[in-house]
Amino acid sequence: MMRVLIMILVSITGWCSAVGAVELKYWDRLPLAVPLTVGQERILMLDEDVRVGLPGAIASKLRVQSAGGTVYLLAAEAIPPTRLQLQSVKSGDIILIDIEALEGSESLEPVKIVAQAPASDVETTPESAPVATPVPVVLTRYAAQNLYAPLRTVAPLPGVRRVPLGESGAFSTLLPTERVAIKGLAAWRLGDYWVTAVKIVNLGSAKVALDPRHLQATLYAATFQHEYLGRAGTPEDTTVAYLVTQGGDLKHALLLPPPAPEAADHES
Repeated sequence: MMRVLIMILVSITGWCSAVGAVELKYWDRLPLAVPLTVGQERILMLDEDVRVGLPGAIASKLRVQSAGGTVYLLAAEAIPPTRLQLQSVKSGDIILIDIEALEGSESLEPVKIVAQAPASDVETTPESAPVATPVPVVLTRYAAQNLYAPLRTVAPLPGVRRVPLGESGAFSTLLPTERVAIKGLAAWRLGDYWVTAVKIVNLGSAKVALDPRHLQATLYAATFQHEYLGRAGTPEDTTVAYLVTQGGDLKHALLLPPPAPEAADHES
């Protein structure tokens, strides 16, 4: 009795091993090679129902059946390398397979086709995880692209909005120690941060070194387009500064009030 039980267990184990052998193939837009043996049916298993498209030249040589996401291929005779299309009934997406049927006795296991490699195959480490770019950096880059890059190349920035500048001369006290003219160009806001782009033009005959520490405003960050201003009248006499403030716009961050407008003369 024990011998009979052992023989039954061995038989069941062997049967399970044969059934459980499945070849995995991952579809990633490259045709999948699926060889066939003449006279032996090969099974393709997919995650959804598909239609099978095959050339008319091999229609009489290859029996094709598709049901419930499983495709059954049986070659009646040798078939040269041929490409078939498996089209999803639901989405219309297409998977390409290259078949070739040869004479032989080799038994080929079923093929499981999945759309892409599993996530576990992709190495993910803390070092490779993307790091969020600080908002001031994102805003500064966005402002520079809007001013100088073609609009079609400017990447959208969710949540950003353009804000009004107010008076054009409001920022003239940003560099009171230098003989320069300063004019606001544009401003944007994202969350609790503002970035204001201002144009700075040298009005003097000497070169001006640009140092963020000389700016008379409470700033979170400051970036100059150039390191210095050339003397007035040269191509280098103009630059742009990107000034980031937090909790309010640039006008409210100025340390010196803008100059009062000159009173109009009146005849007595």
